[in-house]
Amino acid sequence: MNTFSNHHAYSRMYKEEELTLGLHIPLENYQFSTPTMEKQVELSQLAEKYGFTGLWFRDVLLEDPMFGDPAVGQIYDMMIYLTYLASQTKEIALGTSAVVLPLRHPLRIAKEIATIDQLFPERLIMGVSSGDRRADFRGLGVSHADRGARFVESFQYLQQALYEEYPQIAAGVGQIQGANLVPKPTTQIPTMITGYSQQPMDWFAEHGDGWMYYPRAPHLQAESIRQWRELVEQYHPGQFKPFTQPMHLDLSEDPNESITPIRLGFRAGRNVLIELLSIYKEIGVNHLFFALFDSQRPAEEVINELGEEVLPHFPAHR
Repeated sequence: MNTFSNHHAYSRMYKEEELTLGLHIPLENYQFSTPTMEKQVELSQLAEKYGFTGLWFRDVLLEDPMFGDPAVGQIYDMMIYLTYLASQTKEIALGTSAVVLPLRHPLRIAKEIATIDQLFPERLIMGVSSGDRRADFRGLGVSHADRGARFVESFQYLQQALYEEYPQIAAGVGQIQGANLVPKPTTQIPTMITGYSQQPMDWFAEHGDGWMYYPRAPHLQAESIRQWRELVEQYHPGQFKPFTQPMHLDLSEDPNESITPIRLGFRAGRNVLIELLSIYKEIGVNHLFFALFDSQRPAEEVINELGEEVLPHFPAHR
């Protein structure tokens, strides 16, 4: 059973026992410097032409050299930039990886998400998380230690505001009595829990529409997927909930170069990459999106090679 079989972007991206591929914005090999954000429209359109099923965006406020991760997202605000690239493309999914619920008021998120869905129907895949960048929490005056409880409260508030007519909401972050969010989304928006979000696996197996977890070696990822799918079957018998993961990729010019681990991913030639992706498909990964940040080659060159040589093995679902 698939709850979102009529959702266009979801249907292109997710199918049980199958794997599709996406890309992480920015489409650039900036490594440890600041991304230039050049040619993002052209490269997004190129990715769509080849049949990549999703573009994924980060929710980062501040550059924080102490965090250890040099990435500063895609520089621009996630919701605004996502909307901009949506307007320049036609059907590729726009995914959030992920909306940090404790740092955005859930009513504001609901208004933004519903508006995006009205303007670009059935193209949004919403990943949500509890967040981990302490500088962002300090900057907004939000308790980092309490982010797990705030995540659950915001998640429930968001779901009620989006899908209930004149909801009765009495939460610590706000109340709604005798009022209604407009617009409503055109359809239910697939909402993926990212990481553990400070919750037990039981919670997001019950409440999420899917799970997005960090890149790990296949044998480790396989065990997590197995445990999670058992819990999904317990809470939602017969229902398919997809698994998504990112992967940093440094695609070698030698198509047969063997795998070398890099930060949050691998360096490999395309033929070896196809073998690796087939393993991820076998263990239950339904969508995998590449971050080209650590690539030694220009993003356009890598996207062309992936589109021509790798993507035909993992096509979008029709």
